[in-house]
This record gives sequence, C-alpha cells and structure tokens, in this order.
Amino acid sequence: MVRWGPPFGRFTVADTSMQPSLRPGDRLLVSTWSRPQVGDLVVVVHPARRRIVLVKRVAERTPTGVLVRGDNPNVSEDSRHFGEVPTALVIGKVLFRY
Repeated sequence: MVRWGPPFGRFTVADTSMQPSLRPGDRLLVSTWSRPQVGDLVVVVHPARRRIVLVKRVAERTPTGVLVRGDNPNVSEDSRHFGEVPTALVIGKVLFRY
C-alpha cells in the first residue's frame, strides 16, 4: 500500500469507546504511512457513515481491510456492527497520545 499526502495527522478522541486506553479529549498523533498490525490503535472512516471518524483497535487483518474493536465493548460501535473496514478507509496508525 502506497500513501500520498502528509505522513502524520492529528485527531482528538471524542467518545468513551476506547476507555480505559483513551479518554475523551486525548489528542493523537497518527502515522498515515504506517501499516497497522493486530493490536494497534487506528483511526478509520466509518464504512457506512463516511462523515464519522473512529479510533479503534485492530482485531484482525484481512487481504482487503481490517476488523476493529473498541476497548469498551458496551458502548463501542465497531466491526461487530458494520463489518470490515476497507483498507482505503484506514486513515492511519496511532503513534502517540498527548
């Protein structure tokens, strides 16, 4: 996978789906050129609602995308609800929280 554009992006966590790892208001530095592996935190575009950006953990890699899960399953909307996230909708891998 070859990515064009800036190598890094910044995002802010807006909900509680990744608690206790991430909390609302946490800021994230994301590598848009990294290839996420199982266990990595990623920023993805919601596959059904393209205006929504999510932060989730990679649960499984497939040839065409990733399956993602929230660390707080009681409140997380993730691949259990919308299925696989295509590779084209993976924005990048979380490098740092600040």
